[in-house]
Amino acid sequence: MLNVHNLSVAFGGEYLFEEIAFRLNGGDRVGLIGKNGAGKSTLLKLLSKEMRPDEGTIAMEKDIKIGFLKQDIDFELGRTVLEESYQAFAEIKSLEKQLDEINTALAERTDYESEGYHQLMVDLTDVTHRYEILGGYNYQGDTEKVLLGLGFKRADFEKLTDTFSGGWRMRIELAKLLLQSNDVLLLDEPTNHLDIESIIWLEQFLNNYSGAVVIVSHDRMFLDNVTNRTIEISLGRIYDYGKPYTKFLELRKEIKEQQLSAQKNQEKQIQQTERLIEKFRAKASKASMAQSLIKKLDKIERIEVDEEDHSVMTVRFPVSVTPGKVVAEVENLSKSYGQKKVLEGIDLLVERGSKTAFVGQNGQGKTTLAKIMVGELDYHGNLKTGHNVQLGYFAQNQAEYLDGSKTILDTMLEAANESNRSKVRDILGSFLFRGDDVEKYVKVLSGGERNRLALAKMLLQPFNVLVMDEPTNHLDIKSKNVLKQALQNFEGTLILVSHDRDFLQGLTDRVYEFKDGNIKEYLGDIDFYLEQRKVDDFRKIEKGDKKVEEKQQSETKENDYNTQKKLKSLKNRLSGVEKRISQLEKEIADIDHQLLMDYDTTIAKTGFFDKYQGKKKELETQMKEWESISNELEILG
Repeated sequence: MLNVHNLSVAFGGEYLFEEIAFRLNGGDRVGLIGKNGAGKSTLLKLLSKEMRPDEGTIAMEKDIKIGFLKQDIDFELGRTVLEESYQAFAEIKSLEKQLDEINTALAERTDYESEGYHQLMVDLTDVTHRYEILGGYNYQGDTEKVLLGLGFKRADFEKLTDTFSGGWRMRIELAKLLLQSNDVLLLDEPTNHLDIESIIWLEQFLNNYSGAVVIVSHDRMFLDNVTNRTIEISLGRIYDYGKPYTKFLELRKEIKEQQLSAQKNQEKQIQQTERLIEKFRAKASKASMAQSLIKKLDKIERIEVDEEDHSVMTVRFPVSVTPGKVVAEVENLSKSYGQKKVLEGIDLLVERGSKTAFVGQNGQGKTTLAKIMVGELDYHGNLKTGHNVQLGYFAQNQAEYLDGSKTILDTMLEAANESNRSKVRDILGSFLFRGDDVEKYVKVLSGGERNRLALAKMLLQPFNVLVMDEPTNHLDIKSKNVLKQALQNFEGTLILVSHDRDFLQGLTDRVYEFKDGNIKEYLGDIDFYLEQRKVDDFRKIEKGDKKVEEKQQSETKENDYNTQKKLKSLKNRLSGVEKRISQLEKEIADIDHQLLMDYDTTIAKTGFFDKYQGKKKELETQMKEWESISNELEILG
C-alpha cells in the first residue's frame, strides 16, 4: 500500500531522523510514538505529502486516498455543521454544480434538433452516471448517520461550526475523514479534546476499519485498545514491532536484554578466536589456519545494542503556604453564554489536600467552572475562596499564550522575579531544555515542547492549589508519566480537567461528572467512575485472546528451553574439542623436538610417519570441528 525507503529529514543541520524505512499494509493500525520533538508529526506530514523529505522516497499504490487529521483544525467561518461535513464530498459537490448548469441550459434552449442541444443531453447522461457511481443520491443521508453516531443532534446540523468547542469541531473533522472512504488514515493526537465516551466510540470505529491507520497519541490505553503495531522514533532511528504499545515496551526490554547477552557471548568468542590466532601465528605449520581465522574474524558482524533516549523531565510542584481547611466553596452557581445555559445551580466544596477530577462531554462546563474558580470568568451565585489560597492555573490552551518571537530563556526570565531569576536555567534543565536549547525560539517548538515550557513557567509563581485543564495534551507518554508522578506527590490541592483515562487512574480521590448543566459526585478514582457509569468495556480482554496469548507464551518458553539445552551441549562439545586440540598440539610439538634432536633414531621407530601424519590429520579435523561448533554457537547467540 505504502512503502517508505531511506527517508531522512534535517532541521538546522541536524537530522530529525535518518534513512528510516518501513512498509504500511492494509489492516495495519500503527501507534507512532517517541519523545516530543522526535519527529512524529513531521513523519505524518511527509506521509500526507504536505512536506517533502530531504532524502529518500515514499512509494504509494496508484489512486491511494489518504486522510490526515491534524492537531490544529481550521474551519472556514460561516459554514454550518452539515455544510462543513459536506466538504468530504468535493467531487460530488462539483458534479451537482455541473448538473445545475446543464439543466439550466436545457431549460433555456428550444433548438431541440441542434448539435449543441444533443451535446448537452450527452453531458447530462455522463455527469448523472458519474454522480450515481460516487453515491450522490446517498451522501446526505450518510453524513447525517455519521454525525448522529458521533453524538450530534439533528438540531445541531444547521448551527455554525464556530459556535462549537474544539472537541466538537474535532468530531466534525473526524466525520469528514470517515465519509471520504480513505485507504489510509493519519491521526495526529485524535483524542485531544475528546471526552471519554467519544474516545471509546473512536476505538470501536478504528478496530473495524479495513484500511491502514497511523496514530500519534499520548493516550496509552487508546493505543493498547486500537493498535496492532508500534513504530518508535528515537535518536533519529525507528524501531518497528508488530505489537500494541504496552506489549511493545515489554518486547523492547526483552530484545535489549537478548542483545546485551548476545553481545557478551560474541565478545567472548572473538577473544577466544584472537587467542587462537596468536597461538597459531607463531608456528609456520599453522600460519594458514591463523589466516583463516583472521578472515573469519573480519567477516563477523558485530552485535550492537539499541540506544535508548532515557532523558525525562523532573517535575516537583512545591506548596507555598498551608491554606485553610476549606479551599473553595461554590453555592448555587450558574453561568450562561447568551441564551445557552452551561451551568445551573452548582454546589461544590473543595477541601485542602483533595484531588478532584472534572469529566464529561465537551461543552458541558468543565473548563468554564475551572476558569470561574481561578477568577477568569464572571458568574451568578456564590464562590468563596479559603484563607491563604494561592492558585496556580494551567489552561487548556496554555501553550498558545507563549510568544513565538521570544526564546525559551527570554520567556522564562520575563516571568521570573528577583527571588527565582537565578533558578531559571535549573528549572528549564529539569524540563529538558538544556544547553543551547534555551536559545531556541518558541515558534519552532513542537506542541509537547510548548506544553513543557508552559509547565516550567508555572514553577516561577508560588501556589498551594493547582487547577489544570487538559495538561497532557501534546505531551509524550514519558513526560505524561513524570507529570502524573509529580501530581501524585503534590501535597497541595488538585483540580484536574482531563479526558485521559490512563493519566487519571489512581491520581484523584473523587470525580465530578458534568452533564446537562449539573454535576454529579463519585467518591473514587476514574476506574470507580467508569464502573458506575458502565462504560468500562474498553478494559475487557476476550477469553480467546487470552488463551492464544497463554499458548504463545508456553511455546516461547519451550523454544527457550530447547535452545538453552542445545547451547549447553554445544559448549560442552567445544570444550572437549579445545582440550583435544591442545593435547594434539603438545604431542606434535614433542615429536618435532625429537626429530630435531635425534632424527635417525626417531624415524627408525615402527610406524612413526603413519602416527605422525595421523596426529596432524586429526588436528586438522578437530580444527574444522571447532569452527563448525563455533558457527552454531554464533547462530544461536
